[in-house]
Amino acid sequence: MFDALKNLKDKDTLQNLKDKAEDIAEAHGDKIAEGLEKAGDVIDDRTGGKHSDTIDTAVDKARDLVEKLGENGAKH
Repeated sequence: MFDALKNLKDKDTLQNLKDKAEDIAEAHGDKIAEGLEKAGDVIDDRTGGKHSDTIDTAVDKARDLVEKLGENGAKH
């Protein structure tokens, strides 16, 4: 994977990475969403709830992105 990052200027490489992300999100979106929620909860606990709103917003945006990627993966 890191070899692919060396050539990010290559549009085919970027498209391949995007396609892989979409396929993974399509196949495992529920598990990814659960992991995001758990990570958000851990961070919230460790910060004593000081940043709950910000953490919740970030988790929601990340979940939305995973959902969008999964939908795009289903299209191809």
